[in-house]
Amino acid sequence: MQMEMPKVTEHHAKLKDLAGTWVAEEQISPSPWDPEGGPAVGKATARVDVDGFFLLMDYVQERGGKVSYRGHGVYGWDAKEKCYTMHWFDSFGMPLVGPARGTWEGNRLMFQNNTPMGQGRYIYEFEGDGRYRFKIENSPDGNNWTTFMEGRYTRKK
Repeated sequence: MQMEMPKVTEHHAKLKDLAGTWVAEEQISPSPWDPEGGPAVGKATARVDVDGFFLLMDYVQERGGKVSYRGHGVYGWDAKEKCYTMHWFDSFGMPLVGPARGTWEGNRLMFQNNTPMGQGRYIYEFEGDGRYRFKIENSPDGNNWTTFMEGRYTRKK
């Protein structure tokens, strides 16, 4: 008996909204990881790959004209759990604790996960015309959230 291969669904296809080359002016809030905070420039390049099942994203942040942070994301759809997933690897070198899990409601894609440093939320709010707002929020207890970083991204033509 031959197993039927999975098929790309509308959930997988929705991830293409993040595909492209994006640039943003970002604002980093003061935190234990960055006591001063301040402005940054974020650049993300994302593409749908692996036969349409995943979106792969490479991200670079610059502060003061120098690269201060790099990340690589793998976004997908978990049909069993009925949620989006985001695996993130970055230059902080923290061990992966599992994917952030998310939902897409209207124009908003939001992921949440638990890490050794607390809980995190990652919010993409699509504004149309090749723009989205992105915000990272952190919480020690899942009740009180503070903004760690936010930026407004524009797709480069």
